[in-house]
Amino acid sequence: MQNDDSNRDRRTFLNSREAAEYLGLKPNTLAKMRVYGNGPKYRKHGFRVLYAIDDLNAWSEGTRRSSTSETPNERN
Repeated sequence: MQNDDSNRDRRTFLNSREAAEYLGLKPNTLAKMRVYGNGPKYRKHGFRVLYAIDDLNAWSEGTRRSSTSETPNERN
């Protein structure tokens, strides 16, 4: 039988709490981002909100900046 850590490493989806931890955010921040539409893509499986790890990484990559004055359209 495998331990929980090895199963977690191969998981495709994270729940809201896990996704927030993965991104270094508070769960409430991630919930507000869902409301305003400025956060990572998510899925609804019944009443559960799930985030694909690939979507979390893609969203994080899209927030990269070289300068505090840089806008998303100025990126190279």
